Amino acid sequence: MGGRREATGEGRLRRAGGKRHEFRKHLLNHAAFRGLFLVISPDNADNPNAREIYPQHECGLFGVFGHPNAAVLTYYGLFALQHRGQESAGIVTSNGPGTSFLIHKDMGLVSQVFGQAELARLKGSRAIGHTRYSTTGTSTIKNAQPFVVDCVRGQMAIAHNGNLINADVLRDELERKGSIFQTTADSEIILHLLAQPTDNGGNTLAALRRIEGAFSLLIMSERELIAVRDPFGWRPLSLGKLDNAYILASETCAFDLIHAEFVREIQPGEVLIIDENGMRSEFPFQPQQPAFCMFEYVYFARPDSIIGGVNVGKVRTEMGRELARQFPVEADIVVPVPDSGNYAALGFAEEMKIPFEHAFVRNHYIGRTFLQPSQLIRDFDVRVKLNLIKEMVAGKRVVVIDDSIVRGTTARARVVNLREAGAKEVHMRVSCPPHRFACHYGIDFPDPQKLIANQMSMEEIRKYLGVDSLGYLDVEGMVRATGRPVNEFCLACFTGNYPLPVDPALDKFIMERREARAKALIEQERHPTLFADLK
Repeated sequence: MGGRREATGEGRLRRAGGKRHEFRKHLLNHAAFRGLFLVISPDNADNPNAREIYPQHECGLFGVFGHPNAAVLTYYGLFALQHRGQESAGIVTSNGPGTSFLIHKDMGLVSQVFGQAELARLKGSRAIGHTRYSTTGTSTIKNAQPFVVDCVRGQMAIAHNGNLINADVLRDELERKGSIFQTTADSEIILHLLAQPTDNGGNTLAALRRIEGAFSLLIMSERELIAVRDPFGWRPLSLGKLDNAYILASETCAFDLIHAEFVREIQPGEVLIIDENGMRSEFPFQPQQPAFCMFEYVYFARPDSIIGGVNVGKVRTEMGRELARQFPVEADIVVPVPDSGNYAALGFAEEMKIPFEHAFVRNHYIGRTFLQPSQLIRDFDVRVKLNLIKEMVAGKRVVVIDDSIVRGTTARARVVNLREAGAKEVHMRVSCPPHRFACHYGIDFPDPQKLIANQMSMEEIRKYLGVDSLGYLDVEGMVRATGRPVNEFCLACFTGNYPLPVDPALDKFIMERREARAKALIEQERHPTLFADLK
């Protein structure tokens, strides 16, 4: 890396990880504990039994150009975007040409990764930061972003939100040309393309035109901060200002925390280049029909963010109103599944003129690691996150409002809790249509075969959940709640109509499978071939 100093947390992770491993080993060596505990941590975060059954979050991006406290601002920006990824966090800073990039990244939440000492070492007036949930590549420290390289074009760093659908093809091509990859994340492919020298001195825009899929990017070179949004506009990205500094963020809620002024959204297909002379925009991609991810409105984005000129909380409230109009029911109380179901439940309750009650209480202090006594406490994974106030529901007709039902296991457990608490009736309403198809653009939905709506009819789902009635908001009502035209959205996970054709075999572990194939080929060879051409 050309002698660049790194304030990395990898060593600390290894030391802490070793202690955790010894503690787990000590516990599991006791027969009384064997088989009773499941540890949810970065070590086994990809165990399907250990993962949250909701659609997993994407990633959060934050960038600063021209502020003396760039790292601190980025820390607060990432803190506001924590909901978009809880696996790892990282910040890269620079003071411009002739200075070394400084980086710190680690596994865990933003507040766990960064303290005063780490931020003090990240000097510079420019920064990009990233909070990650893996959509391609496993959850490990090597895949934590931002990625940094020192190449013929100088130092570069990249942070990526989204998913490339041609990652496998591009990586094969790059490896045949001699590229060496350090990670299994598709984001590193973009960095390799940008770093490649060309006869005309290099063309960043030409490199970007080679990638396909969903991508909102922040790229920092020694002279520039570049924001990129794919031509379909799948993932959000916005521009703000704080005094004379430019700010970039996945969501506008990050501007609010640092009192930055929201300027505008980065347009689909736009490459915004910020340097000492100001900013300019390029549009290197072929124009496409916009395909903004509807699930940002339904679930991902924070309710205090503005997307497409519309407040997310208001959209969710209107989705609840639409749901009440389509599936009215006589009931005593409306209960949300917090937190993402809160606003839809409020809209449903207002439209139906039924009292709104927070009967489920969420524990906001659950970390990434806890012991789950799965054989001792039934439905522990449900109860540890949401606890039911039994007195609120006993003897009452209850309408439960959730933003989505994916596999259905958690929703079913909550209905059981309500029945055990004495609820007279339980009605389920969902503020988006049934999920029947996989997402290949940056959301980690389960395999379609595991989606409950892909396996059962509505009546079968109702019986499985154990509810008296069930209603899903339809596509038309969901879109109507946004106030935007239907042709501006990607609705593929609901309809199966993919704006950009994808390989049905594509999933988040495609890079790991490539590595496994390569190892298998190496093992089959009888003799090393590195010097085979030498005579």
